[in-house]
Parts: sequence; C-alpha cells; structure tokens
Amino acid sequence: MNRGKATGPARICVTNAKGGTGKTTIAINVAGALSDRGRDVLFVDLDPQGNATEGLGLVDAYDAQPPSLFDVLTGEPELLGDIVVEHEEMDVVPSNIDMLQAEHELTIADLIARIDARGLDVDPAVLSQFAINVTPEMVSGSHALGSLDRALDTVSGYDYIIIDSPPFYGNLTDTGVFAARHVLVPALAEATSERAIELLMDQMVALEQQADIQVEMLGVVANRIETTSEAETMLKWFKAAFPDSPVWQVRKRVALQRAYSAGNSIFGTEEQCDMAEVFSDIAAQFDEQFGYNKVTA
Repeated sequence: MNRGKATGPARICVTNAKGGTGKTTIAINVAGALSDRGRDVLFVDLDPQGNATEGLGLVDAYDAQPPSLFDVLTGEPELLGDIVVEHEEMDVVPSNIDMLQAEHELTIADLIARIDARGLDVDPAVLSQFAINVTPEMVSGSHALGSLDRALDTVSGYDYIIIDSPPFYGNLTDTGVFAARHVLVPALAEATSERAIELLMDQMVALEQQADIQVEMLGVVANRIETTSEAETMLKWFKAAFPDSPVWQVRKRVALQRAYSAGNSIFGTEEQCDMAEVFSDIAAQFDEQFGYNKVTA
C-alpha cells in the first residue's frame, strides 16, 4: 500500500502550470472514475477561478458567504468539514471568490515562516499587518505550506482526495502538492508542453528541498490528442521523459465537454464515450497502487 499517510486516504494533486491543458476536466473525470469503482472521493477545488466548482454544477457555492476554503487555508483548518458540499458522484470542497486573496495570504505566511527559520531581526507582526487572517501565532516551522494538509487531517471516511490545483506556480499550488505528495500531470501533446513539464519538475524538486518531502509522479495524461505528427512526437517525448510512469492518452471528445457543462464527469451522464475507458484505467491503476484492489459493489 502506498498512500499519502498510512491510515488516511490516498491524496492526489492534479497539476500543471500551463493553462489550457484541460486540467480540471481531467481531475473531474479521474474523480468520477474512482467514484464509479465504488470509492468514496473528496474533490478539493484549490483554484481561485473555481473552474472545477463550476464544472461540478456548484456555482452558488463559489459565491457563498464565509466560511470558505480561504478561511480554512488561512487559520481555521477545522472548518473544512463544514464547507463540504455533496455532489451525486463525490463530495466537494468548492472554491470561493475569497480564494482570489489566498495566494497573497499564503505568501505572507511563508515570509513569516522564513523570518523565524532564519532568525532574521524582523518583527513578523509587521508583515501580518498586510494580511487578512494570518498572524505570526498561526505560523510555525520553516515553511507555511501545511495548511491544507492539516485541514485534510480533520476529515475522514474517504478513499481518495483529488486536489485540482491552480494553473500557476506559487504557494497555493505548493500547498496542494505538499498535502498530496502525489501528482498527476495533464499535458497537451504539443511542443509547448515540453518546457512546461520541465518547469514543473524543477518546481517539484525545489518543493521537496524546501519542505523536506518526497513527491511521487503518478503519470501523465496526454489530453485532447489529435492525429498529427506533432502529437506523435510529443507522446514519444512523454514516454522518454517519464520511463517509469504511465502516459495515458485522452483524445478530444465533445462528450467530455458536455458532461462538464452538465455538472458531472462522463461517468455521471448516460452518454457513451470511448475516453471513459481511459479514465477507468487510470482509476484501476490507482486502486492497484494505493491498495484498493477490489471493486466494491
């Protein structure tokens, strides 16, 4: 068994800082495939834009009054269970408009941690004047990336936690990866993805060094594949770059977009789509890796 924590659910962060990769669609359909296998899934929308929240039909939650995920990440981890929303396929921690301030808040928390860790002659209370919720008393250790990790420790009853990260590098994305320790990378089968994945790997190495953790690559999902020589070349590059990780291929299908627009994964609709088999394979391989070897009824 290989889970983020021996007694807790498997945690997976779906991440790529390059925009337009279909990251959220991949995250929703992986979660849907796991649910379809009988797994209890908690989906966390860590993206301030709330695309996954919208794609799961929870637009009202994005505009809801506090408390929200922002409050959970900036000082009140015990509130996570209070903001979970039920969806027919999975439970969801929705994003919220207040999350637009989260990167700023987590950056201040990280600066406070660095001041303390390096013994600098700077009063951290000066920085907290620029924060909304964060105070020096909330920050301990050499970094401030553990807020989501602590929050997820307060909930139980799940087999998997799928985290949809923002499409940019920063403390918010690092917080998601730190909590998960396992990453699934969506990428387009086009030349621009090569540089994006190289940067992602550099970011993971830097995070491992900063936070003294190990991040495991679960695989690459080559998304929206079309029959071109460029796509064929990039698929070969993915396999060469990640020889020990699977490279799943998802071809462009309107059915996936229709499911998203309807607030579901492809498994929550009655429409048939051949790409559902790819997501089912991803889920099956995760079950094997994380010790869920039997499909429940």
